Amino acid sequence: KMNRILTEKKMHRHHHIKMTWGDRIYSWIVNLIAAIICLLVFYPLWYVLIASVSKPFYVSDGTVMFWPVGFNLDSYVQALQTDGVLRGYLNTIIITVGGTIVNMLLSVTLAYALSKKNLPFRKFFTLLVSFTMWFSAGMIPLYQTIRDYHLTNSYWGIIISFGINVYNVVILKSFFEQLPGDFEEAAKIDGANTFTIFARIYLPLSKASLATVTLFYLVTRWNGYFWASVLLTNDKLQPLQVVLKKLLVEQQSLSESTLTITPDTTSAAVTVSYAIIVVAIIPMLVAYPFIQKYFKKGVTLGGVKG
Repeated sequence: KMNRILTEKKMHRHHHIKMTWGDRIYSWIVNLIAAIICLLVFYPLWYVLIASVSKPFYVSDGTVMFWPVGFNLDSYVQALQTDGVLRGYLNTIIITVGGTIVNMLLSVTLAYALSKKNLPFRKFFTLLVSFTMWFSAGMIPLYQTIRDYHLTNSYWGIIISFGINVYNVVILKSFFEQLPGDFEEAAKIDGANTFTIFARIYLPLSKASLATVTLFYLVTRWNGYFWASVLLTNDKLQPLQVVLKKLLVEQQSLSESTLTITPDTTSAAVTVSYAIIVVAIIPMLVAYPFIQKYFKKGVTLGGVKG
């Protein structure tokens, strides 16, 4: 037994690859660069968070750099009490949830149809869909179309008008094409129809890609600003991003220099704006960990053939 253990240790040493000094230096440099990039990406988010819980006097004079100074939550209280914020938050949830559902229904069904080799004129439809990735009528014709259908100042104008992202459809289509055809053939032998095959076989096998595309749509919908500001002129329908933009503009026009901010001031326009930004990004930060395990797998499986 002792001889067997010694032999296994020798084999382990034999197969163990020792890193040279050059390899170690290269590894240290790569890790250092990666750490610096992570800090550069993370710091703006961290600064917004610590500034939102600091006193505005210390934020304005540059004292707040790495840690909160004068910790308090008054800015969050005032942010939630600011006119239009809670209503904008509700509007954003409605647009995001409704829009993502419509996005996924249209994208998944279109991708599944285009992935079927027996689809009549399949190449033509695929080319027609892909064509829109590079060429479009433009913003003005799109706005005129939405206006002519009387969809301005309506949730449906935002939800329906941007129902499909062709890039996401291509990801799903590529993934569907990789699934073995044996599953579909076996299901047809058992008497399953097209919808049953789609719902009971393809969708369960596509959780990774579906989760990834859902995350793409969620982030796009939640952060949507431009078209919401153009189509939704009614204040009661505007999402949080538009409300936040208005508050930031008001803050700049108000000219903070005309206001008296002392070390005892617990909230001001600058810190309230930071608080609203934090409140706006919390849902995406909460949702990402639940989808993250599918994220990498979903992207790579949708783009590899064979």
